Amino acid sequence: MNTRCDSAVALAKGVVAAVGETPSVQVVLCPPSVYLSSVADAVAGTPVQLGAQNLYAAEDGAYTGEVNASMLTDVGCGFVILGHSERRALMGETDADVSKKLHAALAGNLVPIVCVGETLEEREAGKMEEVIETQVRGSLEGLDEVRAAGIVVAYEPVWAIGTGKTASPEQAEEVHALIRKLLGEMFTTDVAAQIRIQYGGSVKPGNAKELLGQPNIDGALVGGASLKAEDFAGIIAAG
Repeated sequence: MNTRCDSAVALAKGVVAAVGETPSVQVVLCPPSVYLSSVADAVAGTPVQLGAQNLYAAEDGAYTGEVNASMLTDVGCGFVILGHSERRALMGETDADVSKKLHAALAGNLVPIVCVGETLEEREAGKMEEVIETQVRGSLEGLDEVRAAGIVVAYEPVWAIGTGKTASPEQAEEVHALIRKLLGEMFTTDVAAQIRIQYGGSVKPGNAKELLGQPNIDGALVGGASLKAEDFAGIIAAG
């Protein structure tokens, strides 16, 4: 819940300018929903793509305040973030809720970016693997192999979001490898290899290259550093 319309558009234009015409990585901007149309105009005709921060799983109807998949595609979205740790913690979203949204996103031709991650308490209690497995399996419940290959999974250690702390490259790789293994068990190793797994947890220009250089880290879900075009550009360059 950052930016206002003018600053969201200015930020998008700054990212577009930094990315150039032939970026080496896929870049997606996910502004607040009220600014999606304005940011869509700012990135139109460029390689930078548009995503939303959330959706509601239902079709049209009496769901005041919510936004569904067809509304998002109508304003130009190709991606949507689902199950972010803040929504899990603050809005009480469960793995079952995320799974419903996942299927709604896919039915609406959106690429879902499904977030999973453990809290500091869970990590210190030795429950990281249990939490990650429960969230991955629950959030992707009912997904078939064909559609699974096109999704994105984002690992965000909750203890490293907005705290200035960052998982070491080794810590991040350990969890990404675990997620890849789980995906292989749920689908096939070939499908698991096709699924992009992003790291999200205080990614900055200074640590992006080492994080993104890990074998199972395919990209970054960038938070605070994406609010400055030059910082975001530095992370993109590291990819």
